[in-house]
Amino acid sequence: MTTAPQGALLVVGDVVTDVIARHTGPLAPGTDTAASIRTVPGGAGANVACWAAHCSDAEVRLLGRVGADAAAWHERELVACGVRPHLVVDAQAPTGTVICLVDSGAAAERTFLTDSGASLRLDPGDWSDGLLDGVARLHLSGYLLFAEPSRALVAAALASARARGVPVSLDPASAGFLARLGVDRFLALVEGVDVLLPSRDEACLLTGLPDVADAAAKLSRHVPLVVAKEGAAGALVARGGSVCARVPAPSATPADTTGAGDAFTGAFLAALLGGAEPEEAAREGCRAGALAVTRVGGRPPGRNRER
Repeated sequence: MTTAPQGALLVVGDVVTDVIARHTGPLAPGTDTAASIRTVPGGAGANVACWAAHCSDAEVRLLGRVGADAAAWHERELVACGVRPHLVVDAQAPTGTVICLVDSGAAAERTFLTDSGASLRLDPGDWSDGLLDGVARLHLSGYLLFAEPSRALVAAALASARARGVPVSLDPASAGFLARLGVDRFLALVEGVDVLLPSRDEACLLTGLPDVADAAAKLSRHVPLVVAKEGAAGALVARGGSVCARVPAPSATPADTTGAGDAFTGAFLAALLGGAEPEEAAREGCRAGALAVTRVGGRPPGRNRER
């Protein structure tokens, strides 16, 4: 990092339990497929917070909602990663669960089966302007846009951040969910966001353009800074309607690509907190993403502990 971190990072997003099944061959419908299965803490918002804390000395806070079934475990895991958790315990819904089916082939591609549970039941009543005290940046998980209560929370958080002059970043989170939400609706909901961090597929979906560079450039006419994550191909940084930087990713042998985009985002935000320019911050993000794919689960080294 270029300078000492200033201010805290507040992440608002999902905290879920990941059940990761790495299967050794094609899925066999109607019968058994051999797999290595682990249960680890996850959630895009929680993963971003953990990687940001891993990559920075800044205070990192997380607002999320969990069920009573796993609240204590998730809180312990977040604290162990250096995150200050603000977890709302839902009296009705269980903690969200994601089943990650990971192909153990060369690409380690994954497919998610998602039960959002309590995570998208965050609502404006869970928000307090005091959460922004001492905060230099606010990051929102795009998953919050896919349910009415958490959409209302996003609106409240954005309004509070704008009133205080706190810059806001958002990761669109899921091309599948985005397609159901609708592009026009998404762009209206993120009005006022300063930094957008889409994946290649999300950027192309949001613009209708097949080329990620063209897509990032177009999105940067709506959001001041767009950083498009391309996995092993690195990242693109776009401002004002054009791509201003292409950042390569270090080579890595993937074991599990779950959480690689979250690792990028966490390290990118940590670097911005430390005073880095966007291109340098994207390099830090690419390094973290390359490290993340060599590990099973979405958390930083030395932190993933099975339940």
